[in-house]
Amino acid sequence: MGAMKLKLPKFEAGHVWLVGAGPGDPGLLTLHAVNALEQADVVVYDALVNEDCLSFAGPAATLEFAGKRGGKPSPQQRDISLRLVELARSGKRVLRLKGGDPFVFGRGGEEALTLVEHNVPFRIVPGITAGIGGLAYAGIPVTHRETNQSVTFLTGHDATGLIPDSMDWSSIAKGSSVIVMYMAMKHIGLIASRLIAAGRSKDEPMAFVCNATTGEQQVLETTLENADVDVQQSGLRPPAIVVVGQVVRLRAALDWLGASEGRVLTQDPLGTRKEKDAG
Repeated sequence: MGAMKLKLPKFEAGHVWLVGAGPGDPGLLTLHAVNALEQADVVVYDALVNEDCLSFAGPAATLEFAGKRGGKPSPQQRDISLRLVELARSGKRVLRLKGGDPFVFGRGGEEALTLVEHNVPFRIVPGITAGIGGLAYAGIPVTHRETNQSVTFLTGHDATGLIPDSMDWSSIAKGSSVIVMYMAMKHIGLIASRLIAAGRSKDEPMAFVCNATTGEQQVLETTLENADVDVQQSGLRPPAIVVVGQVVRLRAALDWLGASEGRVLTQDPLGTRKEKDAG
């Protein structure tokens, strides 16, 4: 018997759906996201949304770009939020399409609070965040039983574009085996030096995944000590997800995209298989 057809929700006029588009690959859109795109009258999308995702929008849908990119002229967050209110009040089915997940460094909470303030009904559709999905496409798991039992997600800059003053780098360095950073490439030299000063090994593995999950994905493996110089010499540019920790070593075995292009994978990247066999 074939699978029963899913009954997906109806997108009502005057409603706003805050939808995560995932890290880039359109195949990582959820069914709820595709359903929303097919029904929306207006799609207000971010700079980090792969435009291929917009191909799922209906032919009559209006597409509005509302991207915010660090260091470049961009609309104010309050203006974007109020635009959603304006469109909903005009009777439109408004889809706010955001890269990754709306609630993971995506300002989805700020936009939803504005909708609540103006009594606009809304729905949240989670997406795959780059800190998990992007690293998976690079062959780097965020958790692994032999390396870590915790992971910390953080942003490399605040609303001013600077490293957040509230960040307790000493506690982060000592308390989390794996650190995943969004929007951190610009300040990576300072961040790395703070982590080393707080006790992390200068030789600790580190990786940058740029344009994650897309055809332009690039991965740079380095160490905390060499990160700043290596990034500058590589010529890599944001958007990028950055990870620090022993899980980076697993890429030698789990780089499934590289394997599809001929890379020979290592069977024992952590050097623990013989120990297990002996036990």
